[in-house]
Amino acid sequence: MVKTTKLGGTAKDVVVGKVAHGLMTMTMRGPIPDEQAFESIKGGIDLLPPGAKMMLNSSEFYGPNWDPANLELLARFYEKYPEYVDKTFLSGAAKTFGVTSSKPEDLRKSVDNCMKALRGTKKIDLFQPARIDRDVAIEDTMHALVEMVREGKFDHIGLSECSAATLRRGHAIYPISVVEIEVSPMAYEEETKKVIAACAELDIAIAAYSPLGRGLTTGTIKDPGQLTGFLKVLNVVQPENWDHNRRFIEAFAAYAAKKGCTPAQLSIAWVAALGEKIIPLPGSSRKERTVENILGGEIELSPEELAEIARIMEENPVKGDRGLTTKSIDLKLWG
Repeated sequence: MVKTTKLGGTAKDVVVGKVAHGLMTMTMRGPIPDEQAFESIKGGIDLLPPGAKMMLNSSEFYGPNWDPANLELLARFYEKYPEYVDKTFLSGAAKTFGVTSSKPEDLRKSVDNCMKALRGTKKIDLFQPARIDRDVAIEDTMHALVEMVREGKFDHIGLSECSAATLRRGHAIYPISVVEIEVSPMAYEEETKKVIAACAELDIAIAAYSPLGRGLTTGTIKDPGQLTGFLKVLNVVQPENWDHNRRFIEAFAAYAAKKGCTPAQLSIAWVAALGEKIIPLPGSSRKERTVENILGGEIELSPEELAEIARIMEENPVKGDRGLTTKSIDLKLWG
């Protein structure tokens, strides 16, 4: 049985695994066989102690064409394995960056699209805009979300890529249960630290997505030419940054070998060690990878080991921010 923690806000009594499961890779890059996906999902849930839930992260736009294929996959999973419905905590996200907006009517449309894709197999436990829409006041976004909670469309509210200041404004309207932000040894910005501190103060859980630095801290990417999709236009892998950042990746992998774990597991363990309610959110589409990721949350890092990792990060600072070189996809970081 693996470690657990509790969420925050109105979900403060919900017990979840210390490591969550992101489902995007199951459909975003093209579909995989259902049984492979189902075994990956079950593999993580089956490691949990009785009463704990696996936080599953899906979205309205995780399909290959920015469509609800990921939620439709989940609907098929729940139809085939109804005994797993109550063992999961489903976090859903609206398609709000680069496509639509966080206007109340658009949020409502997104929620309805997600519910339609799930076909009544599972109620969305927590809903969040995928990004903070800078053209819509966070107060207006929150009021729209609260209205839908009271209508029974979903139970809890989350925010994603919010700054600490925006988080405080949103939380003042209604308790935020989970904040989703990018956290990894390669993405540990000053604003990240501020959001972590605010969440600790307000008793809000953090779903830390891309804890493996979008796969870079695994050490398996030897050349940026191996990357596909939007990963090719990450700032950190551009020619002017790659050779510099590779030194950190290699030093981090060497320390993982010394620790006796994979670099992916060390990344997850490091993120998990940042706070009691910080939940690493790696993605995986194979059972063996899901299990490896979750067992990363079982690794204990001593103060001395954390200090050594801090030294590696300080001596090999990441060059280039976590954004993209292209403007065709607007990530709207730190709204």
